[in-house]
Amino acid sequence: MDLRTIAWRSTRYPGIAVHFYASSRSTRRVLALIRMEPGCGYPQHRHTGPEEVLVLQGGYGDERGRYLAGTFVRYEARSAHAPCALPGTEPCVLLALAHEGIELLGGGPPSG
Repeated sequence: MDLRTIAWRSTRYPGIAVHFYASSRSTRRVLALIRMEPGCGYPQHRHTGPEEVLVLQGGYGDERGRYLAGTFVRYEARSAHAPCALPGTEPCVLLALAHEGIELLGGGPPSG
């Protein structure tokens, strides 16, 4: 997969872009690529259902640890975190499957 050819969509969060492969309003299930520029992150949020993440490029950290390319991470339902791309590296690209969506917990995105 050539990540340079992905049709990324900017988000309201600086340095964060997304490419949706599939989404369902009724189930709130989303399969998407997420790109976080180095040092940029997504706001603190809680997973309504489980979420699986595969790090394709770069890496990120959150309250649970640090994850580099090739790492598979599973977040259980009701777990919360604020992922942030590792600074000084290439952009972090994740393939994420959120089974029932997320709930934002307030505050802005983390910075690395």
